[in-house]
Amino acid sequence: MSGHSKWSTIKRKKGALDQKRGKSFSIISKEITIAARLGGGSIDDNPRLRLAIKKAKSLNMPNVNIEKAIKKGTGEIEGLSIEEVTYEGFGPFGIAFLIEGATDNKNRTVADVRHAFNKFGGSLGQNGSVAWNFNRYGVIQINRDNYDEEKVFDLSLQCNAEDFFIDDDAYRLIFNPNELYSNAEKIEKNGIEIENSFLAFLPNEYLSLKEEEFSKVNDLIDFLDELEDVQNVFTNLTLKEDS
Repeated sequence: MSGHSKWSTIKRKKGALDQKRGKSFSIISKEITIAARLGGGSIDDNPRLRLAIKKAKSLNMPNVNIEKAIKKGTGEIEGLSIEEVTYEGFGPFGIAFLIEGATDNKNRTVADVRHAFNKFGGSLGQNGSVAWNFNRYGVIQINRDNYDEEKVFDLSLQCNAEDFFIDDDAYRLIFNPNELYSNAEKIEKNGIEIENSFLAFLPNEYLSLKEEEFSKVNDLIDFLDELEDVQNVFTNLTLKEDS
């Protein structure tokens, strides 16, 4: 939900693909651990955990990895404690960044994030420096090819969605963040499979850049995405329509 993936050109060889796959496993494994720590290890009683496991299985994560991540969260396996962290900063051309991470070493993570900003001409900010321009929402994506628009829209109204969007390949439903997991459960009970669900920071105002400027900011986004402890990168970046 970084707001940049549709402009990114993917040029990966097998080694890079394997590395990306490993990062995806790391991200979802930490999400499972945090979900289990906060809500318990039962998928019947923990919607956040249930959705995280579903996402893990869609990535073909081995069951043994999933079980290990759950047990880390519930304390059945001893290990380093995973904590959620948030950083704020400014990229090139004044683009605002909100970065979510999950880490067992805050000092390492903040050093990595600060290095990324410095490397690309940005700066790590103080708490509150950009957060004022973002609001927290719950996002649910549903594959457009599988379901009729009217059916999904009517269901979004029943679930009190705050907004409804039609993207190139998915319906995107926006919810109160505190109601994301309960509404995901309602949607699935109505026979609609959820492609993706997550909490996101969405900006109140966007800053549009020309294509060359956009590309420079996108390099920073890509670099941050590759960091071990970074889970999500949110910005107020958009591309000028006339570029």
